[in-house]
Amino acid sequence: QVQPVESGGGLVQPGGSLRLSCAVSGFGFDPYGVGWFRQAPGKEREGVSCIARSDGSTHYADSVKGRFTISRDNAKNTVYLQMNSLKPEDTAVYYCATYTPLGCMSLTGFGSRGQGTQVTVSS
Repeated sequence: QVQPVESGGGLVQPGGSLRLSCAVSGFGFDPYGVGWFRQAPGKEREGVSCIARSDGSTHYADSVKGRFTISRDNAKNTVYLQMNSLKPEDTAVYYCATYTPLGCMSLTGFGSRGQGTQVTVSS
């Protein structure tokens, strides 16, 4: 099964920025939507954002609206998550995942996912 491949992440101070990248390519790998969810220790999985690869429509969790921006570069088969004004509560493992149309809108469920990348927001 083809999986998305994440890059980026790391340690950043509160108020700082990070950009995550997700490569989605492979024979027959043509998901409707690509997005991100995160998992913090002791917390439930949270859908963060999703973008439709066809028309670029985007969806965000309320917790990240106005701070995170998802975008795509179809020529490079890559989706980006620009994270600004980061807060300690954004600390989590971030996973890139593929979504159906309903899943992309509701930020629930996913098809395939990557290995995850750690984002730590701390001073």
